[in-house]
Amino acid sequence: MTDCKPLTTPAAVTQAVTPSDEVFDNPTQYRRLAGALQYLTITRPDLSYVVNRLCQFMHTPTTEHWGLLKRVLRYVKGTLDYGLRLAPSPSADIHALSDSDWAGCPTDRKSTSGYAVFLGSNLISWVSRKQCTVARSSTEAEYKALSKNRYYCQTDERLQ
Repeated sequence: MTDCKPLTTPAAVTQAVTPSDEVFDNPTQYRRLAGALQYLTITRPDLSYVVNRLCQFMHTPTTEHWGLLKRVLRYVKGTLDYGLRLAPSPSADIHALSDSDWAGCPTDRKSTSGYAVFLGSNLISWVSRKQCTVARSSTEAEYKALSKNRYYCQTDERLQ
């Protein structure tokens, strides 16, 4: 794939995926490549969704899944300069930021919330997820975001 034509998106946005029953002839190769792409998502969050979708078919990949996997590789080739960079930082301070949008989903009016944690100037952890319930105000969405993020961060409290 070193001489392949690069792409600007990891998945087709205008074309629906047509299901195929033709099983891929080398599932081990598919699993190895999909597994390698999982490691790439650590510094390439733009790949997280599509790689997660491809990894859901590791038990019986089809030829269409193989084609989608190759499309991701073509996207990676065209976006080699993308990703999170980790660099030496003069500070070891930890900073966390949290935010949410109020009723951001037009379908169910649920808010999306998330947080980012920095060690010095390096982003080391982040989460973004849709809230479980509908907030009645932006303030309520912010409170839900803070309480939910705290809940996910402190797993020891959840187990007790």
